[in-house]
Amino acid sequence: MAKRDKPPYRADHVGSLLRPPELLEARARHKDGAITADELWEVESRAIRDVVALQEDAGLESITDGDMRRGQWWVDFVSGFDGVEIRGGIPIKFRSNEGEVEHSPPRAVVTGKLGRPKGISTEHFRFLKSATGRTAKQCIPSPSLVHFRAGREGIDKEAYPDMDEFFADLARVYREEIAELADIGCRYIQLDEVNFAFLCDPRLREGARLLGEDPDELPHTYARLINESIRDRPADMVACMHLCRGNHRSSWVAEGGYEPVAEVLFNEIDIDGYFMEFDSPRAGNFEPLRFVPKGKTIVLGLITTKFADMENKDDLKRRIDEASKYVPLDQLALSPQCGFASTMQGNALDLDHQKAKLSLVVETAEEVWG
Repeated sequence: MAKRDKPPYRADHVGSLLRPPELLEARARHKDGAITADELWEVESRAIRDVVALQEDAGLESITDGDMRRGQWWVDFVSGFDGVEIRGGIPIKFRSNEGEVEHSPPRAVVTGKLGRPKGISTEHFRFLKSATGRTAKQCIPSPSLVHFRAGREGIDKEAYPDMDEFFADLARVYREEIAELADIGCRYIQLDEVNFAFLCDPRLREGARLLGEDPDELPHTYARLINESIRDRPADMVACMHLCRGNHRSSWVAEGGYEPVAEVLFNEIDIDGYFMEFDSPRAGNFEPLRFVPKGKTIVLGLITTKFADMENKDDLKRRIDEASKYVPLDQLALSPQCGFASTMQGNALDLDHQKAKLSLVVETAEEVWG
């Protein structure tokens, strides 16, 4: 079976990578006013060149900037829109193999009409594209992040008395960003979408109800929002989604298989591929993949980024074979289950483990697909 000549590739990855100590120190110094934004940009640029080399050395065809210019995977992007404020979240317990981790993920609230005063990730992409000859992938958070954590109460009623108008404006500002990315050469975007996966967890479904939302209707709402956000992308721009159950310092939030959202996820969203978490029993089994139509790619996230323990290549091949009972092998690919550092602190593994896991993705994919 031949390698794919366009993304998502047989061996791919989600995007974020461990930040080096130099970058963490520079961010702290910038926050304290000790260095300028331009000086921080230079430190970030060096870190990006290093992670580009890491990805290329591992044999990957899709290259990201590792989120080196972000403090967190979604906040830096969403806060770039006019009318959006980031506020403190409700303390919840993330879970890990060592117990529970107290964390209060921030939430977006809409305080006025949405606008996009300038490019948000465009200069980031422009630099990345200049740093690699391979396919540069731009990761952006799903537009659903602007709604899910606060619900209707987080949307200013004077600015948006009608929620249809809110969703239309939200899709518009995303289209504007994607159009500019396309204009400067981006042909591979990834929407990082946690909320479909969160809606697989009974506890978080109940949380949505407490916000006045219907957890059975939200997947349809978000499918329409995503479709409107990406509808004008060029025909040769690949758009994928990544689904995640939370990724903060090797801990997670949600549990539960994809069954509650699978039919909507695979058949109501005009997307080319899905990066799906499948590294542990908390993600359920492969049965929901029976809803995947022809023409869409499932990137199996079988290699965990949360811990240093290395997966066994034969076990990975066995699991790919299991998945192929629901989706043809030609529609499958392989990746880590999430990024290595969705937040600045990163997960509990080091740079050597990170490179080994990326290399394992490539080696396994070559042996399975050729």
